[in-house]
Amino acid sequence: MAYKTPVTENLTTNKVAYIGNKFFGHRTKFRIFASKSLKMSNTFFRFKQFTIHQERCAMKVGTDGVLLGCWAKGGRHILDIGTGTGLIAIMMAQRFPSSRVIGVEINEEACRQAQENGLLSPFQKRLAMVCAPIQSLIDGSLSTLEVPAGGFDSVVSNPPYFNHSLKNPDSARNTARHTDTLSYGELFDAVARLLSQHGEFSAVIPFDCRMGFVEEASAHGLFLLRECAVKTTPRKTPKRFLLAFGKEQAEIIETEEGILETSPNTRSDWYQQLTADFYL
Repeated sequence: MAYKTPVTENLTTNKVAYIGNKFFGHRTKFRIFASKSLKMSNTFFRFKQFTIHQERCAMKVGTDGVLLGCWAKGGRHILDIGTGTGLIAIMMAQRFPSSRVIGVEINEEACRQAQENGLLSPFQKRLAMVCAPIQSLIDGSLSTLEVPAGGFDSVVSNPPYFNHSLKNPDSARNTARHTDTLSYGELFDAVARLLSQHGEFSAVIPFDCRMGFVEEASAHGLFLLRECAVKTTPRKTPKRFLLAFGKEQAEIIETEEGILETSPNTRSDWYQQLTADFYL
């Protein structure tokens, strides 16, 4: 079955694809053409209201991104750092109908794909995908896009997590998975500058990265507000953490435990309810 893929015109690094209305400045012209049939099962992932094409992205749709997109709190202004395919940004746009969502991605091919996925979604008027490092949003070098007055109500990220480990020959995959291009310190520096006073930063990280991640947040004046330890099955140890931070310390940190499957290929009630608006 053939799918139609949108392609942006005149897209270069540090350009923004304005998939929307005048809120983001102006419309970018797109042309649509029929692409070759998608033969590989991992070239796209279909959700209830949108489809994520991912043939040009190093990191495909996975459980981590879906979990974060379902769990993170939102607001009127939302920022997704390292948007990749655009999955989390589009999920946030679906969950928060009055939001304006910006996705930032340093890899140009992945950013192109995010722009195309956003264009084909029902939420295109409230999405903007930026091909640039997050630092350009801080220092003002990305003049075509401004940070909302007061900062973002919600910042989300599925950040690189490997530090000083053996690298994959695929450079794009390395960028997505290793902290060389965006260390935890750089990430939290950006979050501290861009997050509003009462906003929330949410991330998903491997279980064994939690301590270092929380310590780095504290060093940048951010406090842990919520956390969810996620297990694959009831008897296994947690594999990942969903963490949320803010600029104001909470009296009590909200903690919970989530389980993905009660048995092989059987989603738990928790996971089923969390993802009910997305999974077919």
